Amino acid sequence: MRLGLSFGGADPGGLSKERLLEDARCAESAGFDGLWFFDAIGRGMILPDPLQAAVLAANATRRIEVGTCVMQVPLRRPAELAHRLLTTHLLCEGRFVFGAGAGSTRTDFELVGADFDARLPGLETGLATMRTLWRGERVGDAGLDPWPSTIGGPPVLIGSWSGRYWIPKAAREFDGWIASGAKTSFDALASGIEIFRAAGGGRAVVTNIAFDLDAPTERVPDDAPFHLRCQPDEARRRMRRLAGLGFDDAIFVPPDRDRGRLDALRGLVD
Repeated sequence: MRLGLSFGGADPGGLSKERLLEDARCAESAGFDGLWFFDAIGRGMILPDPLQAAVLAANATRRIEVGTCVMQVPLRRPAELAHRLLTTHLLCEGRFVFGAGAGSTRTDFELVGADFDARLPGLETGLATMRTLWRGERVGDAGLDPWPSTIGGPPVLIGSWSGRYWIPKAAREFDGWIASGAKTSFDALASGIEIFRAAGGGRAVVTNIAFDLDAPTERVPDDAPFHLRCQPDEARRRMRRLAGLGFDDAIFVPPDRDRGRLDALRGLVD
């Protein structure tokens, strides 16, 4: 199983360019496979723009994958977002993955004047427009004329916590599916990946996994949010169960970039 980190970027001391670069270098040097960036703009905290952050992280590292996990497509105009994503894909030189979703927080939509209730059809039409433009085709009278190395756009993973429509669609039409540990449960993850694999899905990712390997171990029911706030032996058992379901990637949300903490986390999976 591949392991990734999402440092988030929220910090009482504020974010800086050097802090973000250090996060990227730390994730790579600790042996993690990916560094992922959240997308939230109306929730009482400021996070870095995920695409700009991904470009910086890619240019500070040599091998690690960078991605969005997940970016809310209906908050943006599809053609403008398609252009930004092509640029990100170009500058990350093949290491960028676009995790896309409809969004689930009304305040994000209110801040930009977008229709929260129309977010699901907005995701569908937005993705269709972007993929048309990425292929070098026209939308009406306009096109983006992609750079040769970016034709087709980046890999697209669909973020859907339990959607019976979007999970099989992610399997059939896109490059993978992103589920959430914190927003669902082990039961929901098991059900979702069964749907995903039955539809022929490829890459399956679980994000939003909180951890605290110093916390006392308490029983977590299978219908409660999945996390690793427990002792290391129990954390290894939970990760084996997750891998046993068939997930390919797990993305953790560390409280900081303490190297000892990250090494302990990395050691949970052989």
